[in-house]
Amino acid sequence: MDPVIVVGAGPVGLSLSLALAGSGVPCVVLDEGPGKDEPRPARTVALHADTAAMVHRLGCTTLRDEGAYFAAWRTMRRGRDTHRITFEDQPAPLHLPQHALARGLRDAAAAHPLVQLITDSKLDSLEQDGRGVTAHTRGAETTWWRGSFLVGCDGARSTVRKLLGIRFPGRTAVERHAVAALRTDLPWPGEALLHRSPPEEVTARPLPDGVWRLDWLLPPRGELVTPDALLTLVRDTLAGWYGGTTPPYDLLDTGVYTLHHRLARRWRDRRAFLAGDAAHLLGALGTQGVEEGLRDAENLAWKLALTWHQGASEALLDSYEGERRRAVAARLRAADQAVPALRSGSGLRTYLPGASRSAEALLTDGHLGRGPLGVAPAYAPPVAVREVPTATEPGGPVANVPVTAPDGSTVPLRDLLGRGRLLVLLVAPGTGVWDRRHWMGAGLMPRLAAAVSALPVRSELLVADGYPGAPAHTVLLVRPDGHLAATFAGVRPAELYEAADTVRMGAPEPASAKAPPAKTPSTAPTAVID
Repeated sequence: MDPVIVVGAGPVGLSLSLALAGSGVPCVVLDEGPGKDEPRPARTVALHADTAAMVHRLGCTTLRDEGAYFAAWRTMRRGRDTHRITFEDQPAPLHLPQHALARGLRDAAAAHPLVQLITDSKLDSLEQDGRGVTAHTRGAETTWWRGSFLVGCDGARSTVRKLLGIRFPGRTAVERHAVAALRTDLPWPGEALLHRSPPEEVTARPLPDGVWRLDWLLPPRGELVTPDALLTLVRDTLAGWYGGTTPPYDLLDTGVYTLHHRLARRWRDRRAFLAGDAAHLLGALGTQGVEEGLRDAENLAWKLALTWHQGASEALLDSYEGERRRAVAARLRAADQAVPALRSGSGLRTYLPGASRSAEALLTDGHLGRGPLGVAPAYAPPVAVREVPTATEPGGPVANVPVTAPDGSTVPLRDLLGRGRLLVLLVAPGTGVWDRRHWMGAGLMPRLAAAVSALPVRSELLVADGYPGAPAHTVLLVRPDGHLAATFAGVRPAELYEAADTVRMGAPEPASAKAPPAKTPSTAPTAVID
């Protein structure tokens, strides 16, 4: 088959290409730019456990050197501490500059034999037929490209979205923020901070080498923020945290960002898809647009890989839009409901019932990847026979427990995701200290291994000493993107096969039935942008 064409070489496009390549699918990445990312220390990304694990799996080496984990999260109101959260029961968020993330992913893509990076190539037309997509680019060279599928990861002004004629409705200027990156000493080394003195709000997030990103909430519509005004914000904020005296600081970068909330009407048009900012814009109240784009890439990659290698039903490809658009829409609704209440100071209890809840709690949840503004999404699971309750709800992201593979290696479960395979995990207390030659031929393992080898999707058998909430001999079926599909009490080959078939949403259609009817003549381009 032809490679997958990925349009856009930001974090989402590069992550998608690496995820596909990791599953053995060749990719061509069309980059409109020169292949370099301008360093902007004030433009950063916060990654939570699932997305940080994904980026690590893809081979991005900048996480360790250029990212900083929050030591704690501190909340202040009108100059007084109100709450402090440590990360004893959950992984701390990882904070790093977006250009560092993009550079690490680009380096990994450049080193991968199945990823072809093409710079200075601007897409200007595309056409589809029943077997693939043809794209035309201009730039250093004018070229036609042929792909099995095409994915637009080309940002808020997506050319792919425009060529496909997909509307992008939503709200403009939901929030405005002034942002600065500076090197200084703050009273809380390594701790992130949310400081509210309504209507003012400022957050501070640590980066390596004593650098901090500070964000100030601005009125949605107001005067332009001049350099002098921004310097005043910096000095006044630091002085407020130091009792009236501004400490020494080195200002590295500044900016003013206007946040929009938009959601594309469709994320799939036959063999073309949208992901990341091309499909959605969100960012108010601590939500992270880049992180949601990475989740788009992980969800779509295994479905395209399965289709590329084995063929897949149209329902599986449609499920990308169904799952991801629904998850992003829920987050947008939660933010849009909360913004008026937070900013007006009234009606918050209607949105968050209970006297213990507050504006600070809602904002903290968004920043820390919890609650309606931040928690990793769950997807509707297949209906499985003899389901066993565990601490992970069906469709939710699995816990990152240590697991042992048939080769005897023991690694965190998330390290084995993203390879286009289903994971079948047996909870077998004691296997962590047994030699492989003992447990591979003992108990349930031979029968389970035979059942796994017969599944309709490539699968890998794992064992774990335990899994939260799961009794011994529970079998968990995990999707390639780490979401729990089904649980069983013991080895149930027929039910396991049925659940795996439901994950792939049925057998592939015959070749003659695969391509939906064309909306435009196959010989004519969908659209052309001059």
